Amino acid sequence: MYQRILNGLADFFGISRKEARGALVMMVCCAVIIWTPFIFRRWILPFVPAGSPPPERRVLDSIALLLEKQQATKIKPRNRPAAKEPAALKPEQIKLVRFDPNSASVRQLMGVGISGFLAGRIERFRTKGGRFNRKEDLMKIYDFPPDLYERLEEYIVISDQKPRFETTQQSSSKQFPRTSGRYEIKNSIQVFDINQCDTTELIRLKGIGSKLALRIVKFRDGLGGFHSTEQFSEVYGLDSLALSELKRFAKVGSAVKKININTATVEELGRHPYLRNRKQMQVLINYRTQHGPFRSLEELRNVKVLDQGMIQKAGPYLSF
Repeated sequence: MYQRILNGLADFFGISRKEARGALVMMVCCAVIIWTPFIFRRWILPFVPAGSPPPERRVLDSIALLLEKQQATKIKPRNRPAAKEPAALKPEQIKLVRFDPNSASVRQLMGVGISGFLAGRIERFRTKGGRFNRKEDLMKIYDFPPDLYERLEEYIVISDQKPRFETTQQSSSKQFPRTSGRYEIKNSIQVFDINQCDTTELIRLKGIGSKLALRIVKFRDGLGGFHSTEQFSEVYGLDSLALSELKRFAKVGSAVKKININTATVEELGRHPYLRNRKQMQVLINYRTQHGPFRSLEELRNVKVLDQGMIQKAGPYLSF
């Protein structure tokens, strides 16, 4: 019987007797795997003794209720008094008058149109030792609306501090007008070259802090300099206020640093923010090796794998 099955398998599939034995074993294993669940449910499972019955639902509900009560007695929520926001003023009570954010009370701040929670933030800022040295410093208060600042800017009055080195009233009256003029010149923002400035000049602009200024400088250095003010929008994290300030005061006054496309390596090209696709740069180098140096930006378009938008953006930074 066994030999007949082997011969039948060998003749049917055209295989050797050794292969037929392996096929027979595999068929038997498949049959066992397929029929085992059915046999177990039909003839074995009915004879397995059932386990102990589960607890009744009411018992489980009572246990859960008991645990909830114990948990509630251990952890009692602390009733912390919520910080009361000053009552909002009526529209007829709001009047635009001159005020000093360093000395105005919460009520006076609300009287010029500042909301209660913003007035509270200004008050907490002052109690911790903070001081507004310029009108623009008011924008450093978190979530202070730019449109509200523009409406209040002409009414903000910053009281001048007396220099510490002055000892007499007479010397103060003689020297203070001169130094105040210098402070006005220093605090006034002048147009500057974005490719030559540092973070201290960028921080003076509205909407730009130390981290954002550092990010702008790093992006500029990676590019080799800005060739257009439209590139400012490519810096991550710049909002509309920061962009408008940059386009107003930051101008492109010096040339960018260029890369010689005919001598640069893959690593040198890949360090540029517009040329970071290493595979495309390797294809460009191979094309240059086979066809000779590039003579113009148009010849770069012959390298089909290069993105045309990337070529347009990187063009001002390439030399031939």
